[in-house]
Amino acid sequence: MSDTLDLLIDLIKKESVTPVDAGCQDVLVDRLKPLGFKEERLDFEDTQNIWLRRGEAKPLLTFLGHTDVVPPGPLEQWDSPPFEPTLRNGKLYGRGAADMKGGIACFITALERFIAKHPDHKGSIAMMITSDEEGIATNGVVKVIDVLEARNEKIDWCLVGEPSSHKTVGDVIRVGRRGSLCAKLTVYGLQGHVAYPEIAENPIHRFAPALKALTEEVWDEGNQFFPATSLQVSNINSGTGAENIIPGEVQVQFNLRFSTELDEQTIKQRTAAILDAYDFKYDLQWRLSGNPFLTEKGALIDAAHVAIQQVTGLDTVDDTGGGTSDGRFIAPTGAQVLELGPVNESIHKINENVDIAELETLSKIYESLLVELLTSRSAEN
Repeated sequence: MSDTLDLLIDLIKKESVTPVDAGCQDVLVDRLKPLGFKEERLDFEDTQNIWLRRGEAKPLLTFLGHTDVVPPGPLEQWDSPPFEPTLRNGKLYGRGAADMKGGIACFITALERFIAKHPDHKGSIAMMITSDEEGIATNGVVKVIDVLEARNEKIDWCLVGEPSSHKTVGDVIRVGRRGSLCAKLTVYGLQGHVAYPEIAENPIHRFAPALKALTEEVWDEGNQFFPATSLQVSNINSGTGAENIIPGEVQVQFNLRFSTELDEQTIKQRTAAILDAYDFKYDLQWRLSGNPFLTEKGALIDAAHVAIQQVTGLDTVDDTGGGTSDGRFIAPTGAQVLELGPVNESIHKINENVDIAELETLSKIYESLLVELLTSRSAEN
């Protein structure tokens, strides 16, 4: 087996369900300290974060990742236990194989080869790893960035190892992400007996026309970089469970994935205008998960295109689809942010897996990207 595969197997064995790290970061320290990386633990509440840096010079290339994984779901539906990595049909199965312990393992082995060949490389290299990406992400990268910003430690290029690829490694890179705005809406009515609707008020009935209006609203048309903004209802809860009671309230959760054509305040104002057009009492609470960001063409994107072409022969596609990532916390600092990682077909699913051969391909791409950015061949920042 290869070094990359061995390392990934070791990481998958650790049951690091968010926000637990389960010793994964200790493994990374053991691999990187001998290469000259300095270790800094930046833990907040139940979240473990680590900042590992080699060198002090500019530019600073940072690999961003997370060791936490989503819960495995029903264990009986897995073909093999989720935390017992299993080789089958050319793939490695286990929770976190693609999202995103695979990317971390590939970067570690790429670093080991790169530093062995280029011990006096230009600039600096860092790894920022958290155990709070798959959760609510309040004690992870967002707080580590606050620490770095307070001491004016600036990231120039941020490579996020999230599973960005579509059909094969390197066919797609993420150069931006849509914003994510979450809403919790409570519509109030008056509970009563279903036989006496005249002395009750059904909040579901009241809200139904407004729900239709919300879901049919054309928020924008998107632009050349982003698809149109989308509103999706994720949860509707109401009632006591009894079939003869009109409920007193209904709770609705929805999310907007929005482009750079919109901002948080505009969405809030337009939503309130839709709801206020209907005759019901409500309470609406918002949580901004992240604003949209876009990395313009520059050294990082150029290097990724060159590296992918060199290793795979592919002309990669720049894309802004998918969900959010911790890159949303790095982009506002002025860093160029790019996501490049394994194929994302199986992430968060039963029987999550990664192609074994493509692990080596990704590790070689990362090494080539390091060469492009941090040796005499590198592009200017």
